[in-house]
Amino acid sequence: QVQLVESGGGLVQAGGSLRLSCAASGRTFSTHAMGWFRQAPGKEREFVASMRWANGDTYYADSVQGRFTISRDIAKNTVYLQMNSLKPEDTAAYYCAVRRAYTSSAWRVEDIDYWGQGTQVTVSS
Repeated sequence: QVQLVESGGGLVQAGGSLRLSCAASGRTFSTHAMGWFRQAPGKEREFVASMRWANGDTYYADSVQGRFTISRDIAKNTVYLQMNSLKPEDTAAYYCAVRRAYTSSAWRVEDIDYWGQGTQVTVSS
């Protein structure tokens, strides 16, 4: 089992920045991949970004490419999502996700092995 605890959400004005954190514990996940999804009210959960834990390979959804950056701190077993130039349409609950295998493509909800509890990001116009 892998436990994921997210933090860092909040309210920010359009154009601002936030950094989300996701701390993992439990089984070693040296072979895992970690990523982020988001879900806005009334919409399906969608892929945002992912990272191969072993070598740091990354993949981003087109909607966030160039504005969001996923990174990791291996010593802290933590993955981050730095979100810059935020837009009102980025408003959503953001969920940390873990998979047993990394793919350089947009992940599907059904691909995920473990989920975090979610953290709310609200961007005001």
